[in-house]
Amino acid sequence: MCPKLIGTDISFQNPIRPKLTSGKILMATDFQQKERLPEITDRIVETYHELDRIHHLGHCPLPSQDAVIEAAQELKELIFPGYRRRQNLHMGNVVYHVGNIVDSLHDILTTQIGRALRHQYVQTHGADCEKLPSIDFEAEGQKKTMLFLETIPEIRRALSTDVQAALDGDPAASCADEIIFCYPGLEAITIYRIAHELYELDVPIIPRMLSEWAHSQTGIDIHPGATIGHSFFIDHGTGVVIGETCEIAEHVKVYQGVTLGAVSFPKDSEGRIIREQKRHPTIEKGVVIYANATILGGDTIIGQDAVIGASVSLMKSVVPNTIVTIEKPSLRFREAS
Repeated sequence: MCPKLIGTDISFQNPIRPKLTSGKILMATDFQQKERLPEITDRIVETYHELDRIHHLGHCPLPSQDAVIEAAQELKELIFPGYRRRQNLHMGNVVYHVGNIVDSLHDILTTQIGRALRHQYVQTHGADCEKLPSIDFEAEGQKKTMLFLETIPEIRRALSTDVQAALDGDPAASCADEIIFCYPGLEAITIYRIAHELYELDVPIIPRMLSEWAHSQTGIDIHPGATIGHSFFIDHGTGVVIGETCEIAEHVKVYQGVTLGAVSFPKDSEGRIIREQKRHPTIEKGVVIYANATILGGDTIIGQDAVIGASVSLMKSVVPNTIVTIEKPSLRFREAS
C-alpha cells in the first residue's frame, strides 16, 4: 500500500500542481492563466456564427432527451409491470398505477411530440420560429399521443411473442422473468416496437432519439422504420444492425454481429442521396442468421426457413430452405518451439 502523504508540499515540482496539506488537496491555481478564459470564450462563440449547422440557438425548443427517455422508462413500466420501478403490484392496485403512468405519458408526449412537429415545420418551410402561422402544434402532438397510447396493448402482445421466442430459442434461458430482466436483445426490441409505432404515426425525431438511446444501452442498432414481425429473437445481440427499410417476417432469429444493411446509396443528378427507396434486405419467416453474417441490398430476399451461417456475406437472394455457409478453412497445427 502506498504511504499516505501528510503535510507534504509538492509545489516545487510544478507551480500549478495541487498541494497535499494535512491530507487535503489544495489547488494551486495560476490566476494569470484564467485571464485567458474570456478570449477562449469569444473564439468559441465566433464558431457559432461560422458553423450554424451544429447549434440550435434562437429557435423553438427541440424535444428534451431527458423527457423522451423518461417516457421510454414509463412505457416499459406499462409493458412489463412489476419488474422495474414499482413492485408489489396486483390486480387490486394495478389500475391506479397504470392510470397514473398513462396520465403522465399523455403530458410528456404531448409536449415533446408538439416540439418535434414544430421543429419539422420550421425545417421544411424555412420559417422563423417567432413568426410561425397560428398552428397549435401541441394540439397536433396530443392527437398523435392519443393514437400512440392506443397501440400499447398491441405492443404488449407483440413483445409477449418475442419473450416466448427467446425462451424457445435459447437453452440457457430459465424463465420469462430472466429474459425480461436481463436480455439486451429484448430491451432493444422493446424500444424498437415503441419507436416504430411513433414512426408509423409520422412523429419526427423522437423515434430516432429512442432507437439511438437503446443502441447506446445495448449495442443493438434497429432503425425505427424497419418492419419486424412477431416472435423475433436477437441472441446475445451486440453489434446487430437492422436498417430502415428492412422487412423481417415472424419467427426470425439473429445472433450477435449480424448486419442487415444497404449496398450503396443512389444519388440524384445533383449528388444528393435519393431517400425513401428500399435499400435493405427482406427476411422471410423462420430464417436463422448466425453471428457476424452480413446481408445487404434492397433486392436481396432470404427465403423462408433458410439458414445463413456465421460470417457469411450476401448481396443476392437465397431461395427457401437453403443453408448458406462459408467453406471451412483448413487448420494447421505445429509444435511450439
